Amino acid sequence: MTLQQTLDQIREGFEKKAPPEALTVMHRATDDLRNSGILDGVIGEGQIAPSFTLEDSRGIPVNLTGLLQRGPLVMTFFRGHW
Repeated sequence: MTLQQTLDQIREGFEKKAPPEALTVMHRATDDLRNSGILDGVIGEGQIAPSFTLEDSRGIPVNLTGLLQRGPLVMTFFRGHW
């Protein structure tokens, strides 16, 4: 199963259990974000990310170039507690 298939399956399972009012709000918020143009600046699959430095969970600076020198990289960004 591909990652996209797994994510689709998780989403479908969630949508079966979630209250309809919550789904309405979530879908509206997603549509609002898409319509805002924010996705125009998103880096797509296969594109090269710009170099950057961010702090890790301990406050230590980590830069993309240094990580890539160690091999291929998968990045995730955690927004924080909602």
